[in-house]
Amino acid sequence: MAIAKAERLMNLALCLLGTRRPLSKRELRESIEAYLEAGSDDSFNRMFERDKDDLRELGLVIETVESLDGEIGYLARRDSNRLPPITLDAEEAAALGLAAKVWQQARLAGAASGALQKLRAAGLPEDVDPYEAHSALEPRIPVHEAAFEPLMLACRDRRPVLFEYRKANAAQPEPRHVEPWALECWRGHWYLAGYDRDRGAERVFRLSRITGRVRSRGARFTAPVPDVVTVRETVASWAGETADRSALIRLRTDAGYPLRAKATAVRELGDGWDELEIPYGHGLDAWLVEFGPDVVVLEPAELRADVVDRLRAVAKG
Repeated sequence: MAIAKAERLMNLALCLLGTRRPLSKRELRESIEAYLEAGSDDSFNRMFERDKDDLRELGLVIETVESLDGEIGYLARRDSNRLPPITLDAEEAAALGLAAKVWQQARLAGAASGALQKLRAAGLPEDVDPYEAHSALEPRIPVHEAAFEPLMLACRDRRPVLFEYRKANAAQPEPRHVEPWALECWRGHWYLAGYDRDRGAERVFRLSRITGRVRSRGARFTAPVPDVVTVRETVASWAGETADRSALIRLRTDAGYPLRAKATAVRELGDGWDELEIPYGHGLDAWLVEFGPDVVVLEPAELRADVVDRLRAVAKG
């Protein structure tokens, strides 16, 4: 079946690339044997539409042209489907190879490998190995959340999604209806930035707090998506990276090294405790909860109250 479909797609691509004028569905059906064998007009139409979408997803630019008598035709102009010369130096090829190796899940690994093969066909020098190791450290972006792949596809297709989300200070998850914008990895955690339809505002969701299955809902949304830089700033802010104040905490000696790395001042208290002054921004309470009994918030009082609320919610299960 896979070979038959690949042959059908190749024949359709050759027909569209080889014509000087738009070809109608009828002409394409008469030119491709697999289409002639379709049992009915409906079967052919479904097959043709799927094949056309598959070719476009593979990168073929297919134009739809309406003739003077109203008939729809299709063609793929060679000038629209010709890559310009690509020249990469060793450093650029190494960067592409590094990007291709960073993903661990099979879906993206295959896409990255295919992209490098296309670059090789387009002129990547044969003596440059984009997979060659250029460092003793090999980067990884781990993805353990089941929600990652459906959300990645939803971001690509601009389709709204519905999922159950458990806030850090809530005992039970709540339904969220979201227009997904982008996925960002921050400090080892994945976040989804998007527009929460129920709350009428932009929100950021940590993927590890999404429970159950992510479901697509409705047709593609048409609302504009913010610039990627703005999305990253939003994620950074909700992840606690944007700080406008300071907090004072007690931390057990030889514990909480990520907190120590962010501290602006450290003072030894004795009895196995230190006092740290750290930047305080949105999301700090959720981060502090992760250190459990090794952290005690001294001030401000609102941060202490938020941490206590989160710990109580966790205790309740």
